[in-house]
Amino acid sequence: MYGGLCRESNRRMQNESTKLPPLAKIWGATTEQWHDAAWQMRHACCSAEDLERVLSLTPRERSALQQAGCRLAVRVTPHFLSLMDPLDESDPLRRQVIPQPEELERHPEELTDPCGEQRDEKAPGLVHRYPDRVLLLCTDRCASYCRYCTRARMVSGSGDDQWRLDWEAALRYLREHTEVRDVLLSGGDPLLLTDEKLNAMLTELRRIPHIELLRIGTRVPIMLPQRVTPALCSLLHRHAPLFISIHCNHPRELGADAERALGMLADSGIPLGNQSVLLRGVNDSAEVQRALVHRLLQCRVRPYYLYQCDPVIGTRHFRTHPREGIDIISALRGFTSGYAVPQFVIDAPGGGGKVPLNPDYVVAEEPGRLLLRNFRGGIYEYPVTPQA
Repeated sequence: MYGGLCRESNRRMQNESTKLPPLAKIWGATTEQWHDAAWQMRHACCSAEDLERVLSLTPRERSALQQAGCRLAVRVTPHFLSLMDPLDESDPLRRQVIPQPEELERHPEELTDPCGEQRDEKAPGLVHRYPDRVLLLCTDRCASYCRYCTRARMVSGSGDDQWRLDWEAALRYLREHTEVRDVLLSGGDPLLLTDEKLNAMLTELRRIPHIELLRIGTRVPIMLPQRVTPALCSLLHRHAPLFISIHCNHPRELGADAERALGMLADSGIPLGNQSVLLRGVNDSAEVQRALVHRLLQCRVRPYYLYQCDPVIGTRHFRTHPREGIDIISALRGFTSGYAVPQFVIDAPGGGGKVPLNPDYVVAEEPGRLLLRNFRGGIYEYPVTPQA
């Protein structure tokens, strides 16, 4: 179904990235305006009235839109809207950002803070869980708000908690804790910060001698690729080694504009990885996942993690059984490039961190040998040398 998209040439994508989608006529946008990030943010759709200019909303969606904002604000950029089917409620891109009535339900297993970040907060906005790395929540705003968001409690300003960052306290903690060598900037989306603000933060972090690696988690190249400019790429390049993890869930998210943005980042020497979330009705099949990882590699992005959807309040309709994720990895490993196979993980509720789940390829362990199952189901014997 998506193989044609995955085989599109780079030249065709570059040519298409200069075109205006038909949707631009709704706003009367010029080519210059459409490709301007500030224009995209000013014209983002945040209500049923806004969205009905573009989408044929169902009564279910319209009802959910009237109430969903109290949990997590609604915002969708014109760019991301232009990738959707305006008539199909089940469109996989549309499901990610348009509220559904099910998100207003609460179930016993669901948590406000499923990853237990508040428990490991060492200063407002600074989370230290793993031995040598920290998470810095440097904003609470995103270009578009995903309805399965792990941090719905604090993102967008509509949740139960208010985002707080004490920058000076965070810097003091980092200077004192010499075991920290890796800082991940997340939020919200750090690439929504101005170039000046982002550069100032990265500069201060680079002044701490024991911090070796900076990382940024972002959905901007997918939701707002117009934000990726030569100036931003130059800024990020100056702070190398710096890695970027994007968040892309479906191959149709990787159109011409996203490919252009990712290409600019890659050309700037920034290693790119992808973290996707396994979502029912969006990407919960081996076919879609294979198309996604192939398209990511074509865009020079290494598939990194495939996450089991966190048990956030109002997300039961998105969550699959973990076995489905394991089966998807089985359908990828050996049947496509090793670079294309992400690691399937569950972020253990309550703050346990990422736990990898893999297909079991060890059939039996016997004296002097292991029996192994390969990707096609064949059984092979590996000789085990006795240990002294």
